[in-house]
Amino acid sequence: MSAATIEAPAAAHADEGRIGLRANLRHIGALARRNLLQIKQDPESMFDAVLMPIIFILLFTYVFGGNIAGKGHEQEYVDYLVPGLMAMMGMNIAMAVGTGIHDDFKKGVMDRFRTMPIARSSVLLAKIVVEVGRMLVATSILLGMGFAIGLTVHTSVFHLLAAVALAMVFGASLMWIFILLGLTMKTAQAVQGVAMLVLMPLQFGSSIFAPTQKMPGWLESFTEYNPLSNLADASRNLINGGPVAHSVWMTLAWAAAITLVTAPLAVSKFRRKT
Repeated sequence: MSAATIEAPAAAHADEGRIGLRANLRHIGALARRNLLQIKQDPESMFDAVLMPIIFILLFTYVFGGNIAGKGHEQEYVDYLVPGLMAMMGMNIAMAVGTGIHDDFKKGVMDRFRTMPIARSSVLLAKIVVEVGRMLVATSILLGMGFAIGLTVHTSVFHLLAAVALAMVFGASLMWIFILLGLTMKTAQAVQGVAMLVLMPLQFGSSIFAPTQKMPGWLESFTEYNPLSNLADASRNLINGGPVAHSVWMTLAWAAAITLVTAPLAVSKFRRKT
């Protein structure tokens, strides 16, 4: 191995501390464009964002809606379900970030990035920017389908946009968890397996699909502390009307706590990963 090859990563690490905010934003923009070009070259990578909201809303409304809300009350269930699914979209899209990061390392893409004089965080932030865009596409399709089958906004467009923004913020925080998993697990299958172990209890042990009052006591207690329940309740009350302060602040607190804990760990792991 040549001396130049050895010195390149060291130089990149040395330069990272001197990179200003403007340069950082420029790097994030350039890397985000690179990720968008990848999606353009591989449109199949958008299938989950496009098809998942359609499948979920039709499945739960017409297969389970009558049983959960009562026969003939499917319309009311749509107003209950769609805000909850906004919370679910973020978590499902976030899960794909981990496998994407893992694949980029396997292909050697990340090794090339780490030899460049750019902040290590900019590589991961660019991933999150693009995935938030994919999440916005999925949420827009979800809402479009919801309106097509009878979703009603009982508050205002402003409240609807606030619910979407809240889902984006929380979804972005979850991405740091899955990025850390992608950097830690040895295979893409392991990333997906661990992600599903996290995903399933949080999704189904929440108020996303059904009210929690009829759940067993221990499960109802779990749902009260489940961040997805807080997000689903906040979105639901923003769209349908109801008290929002507690659930909104709880969701923002969860998002901040998750980011503050996992983002530094993910950036540190990215620097040290071999």
